[in-house]
Amino acid sequence: MADTRFFEKKEAITLGKLAALCECELGPGANPDMVIEDVKSIEEAGSSDLTWAFIASVRDALQKTKAGACITSEKFASCVPETTAVLLSKDPHRSYGLAAQYFYPVTIKEGISPRAFVDETAKIGKGCRIDAGAVVGANAEIGDGSWIQAGAVVGEGVKLGMSCIIGSNATVTHCLAGHKVYIYPGAMVGQDGFGFAMSEKGPTKVPQLGRVVIGDDVEIGSNTTVDRGAMGDTEIGSGTRIDNLVQIAHNVKLGRCCIVVAQVGIAGHLKVGSGARLGAQSGIMKDVEAGAVMMGSPALPHMDFMRQNVILQKVVSETKKGTLKW
Repeated sequence: MADTRFFEKKEAITLGKLAALCECELGPGANPDMVIEDVKSIEEAGSSDLTWAFIASVRDALQKTKAGACITSEKFASCVPETTAVLLSKDPHRSYGLAAQYFYPVTIKEGISPRAFVDETAKIGKGCRIDAGAVVGANAEIGDGSWIQAGAVVGEGVKLGMSCIIGSNATVTHCLAGHKVYIYPGAMVGQDGFGFAMSEKGPTKVPQLGRVVIGDDVEIGSNTTVDRGAMGDTEIGSGTRIDNLVQIAHNVKLGRCCIVVAQVGIAGHLKVGSGARLGAQSGIMKDVEAGAVMMGSPALPHMDFMRQNVILQKVVSETKKGTLKW
């Protein structure tokens, strides 16, 4: 159950309207006029609540649920009790996400704190919120309905589209961002890349003169860093999701709808194709093709990485037994 001290809940909705909103079909016997008041887990849900089930590990709990309705697939529909209405979905996880978004939308309470610093040349759109301790630099532009949280810094000349969120203590400089960009707390976007010319005289700083260009509907996780380009831009494609603790080096170009999981590091000047998925702790040292799934450091295609692990486990096992033959 969501704690309403932290999450503001919307009003109840009929099952029929909720099904349409969540891209579901009503199962046999489901009453479209049933009123659904909230989303809850399988164990917590009551007769006016919606729950969801899309993995085998919840099968037993699903059979005992007291939920009023359940989003699920054809595979698990037979496990839903007769007292629970079924909402059939081809993608139950997505459908649940849409339901949760309905009941608990992100709400922006307009206003600029007197303890924020906003340069007089900055342009602030309608309906924006800027919290205490936030800094908005000279000539920055913030689109309508955006939220700059406590302690965040939006640097000089930065441009943010509509409905952006810059999390607490995040810093954004040298950046042009589209609409619905969420930069999580503590992230650093637009700082210098690791650019030095090495010689007998030691390292010489090479000025990083590019930008970070971010598309629409992008999320950049907490304590992630995205370096600006050395010459030219670092680019993050629309629809991309970057997890916490990721390093995106200068002049990296991520395509549309890439998924980059925690502790990934991407070396400078590489290209990652649209729809690529980079597993946790991957070290990306060469270009990644569109749609590829990579894991490991240095990163390998997912199946190659798994085969490598199996072989290494066999080597370790046979070494312990003394049966390994080279």
